[in-house]
Amino acid sequence: MNSNISIIKGIHPGLILERELKNRKLPKGTFAHSINEFPQTITTITKGKRRMNPALSLKIEQALGLEEGYFMVLQAYCDIAQEKKKLAKNYHPNLSKFRSVVFWDTDIKLIDWEKNKLAVIYRMFERGNEQEIQEIIRFYSKETVLRLLREKTITSEIIRANIHKYLQQYG
Repeated sequence: MNSNISIIKGIHPGLILERELKNRKLPKGTFAHSINEFPQTITTITKGKRRMNPALSLKIEQALGLEEGYFMVLQAYCDIAQEKKKLAKNYHPNLSKFRSVVFWDTDIKLIDWEKNKLAVIYRMFERGNEQEIQEIIRFYSKETVLRLLREKTITSEIIRANIHKYLQQYG
């Protein structure tokens, strides 16, 4: 179970149930009746619109011959992933220090600052002014900025010049 879960953790357990039922060629309605549940319950779970609960998880696992707790573990990982997304919305640099022209192609309020870290850093060093670059260095840390920029092949002379200029100031 653990090796399988590490690959799919964060995914709603209903999507995994959907795949399992398809692989076994079991219609949702028939399966729901076989475990004494309403078909609508199984459908809303497989669409990711409803959480898996312990009682239903046990019924499904027993009926499909899966390890006990499998779907509840998936539900826990799914809940954690959703909570991380909520927390990430509050994790951002001081947006008032950025000009809108730097992020002309996206809504700056919708950027996932952790997931898109390299792209944000790269863009700032290419198009940002001194204040914006300093805010990115402050937000991500000099060490993180240096590490990510070292890992990326830099072909732009502007970016190389900015890296040299601003990171010299910080140490």
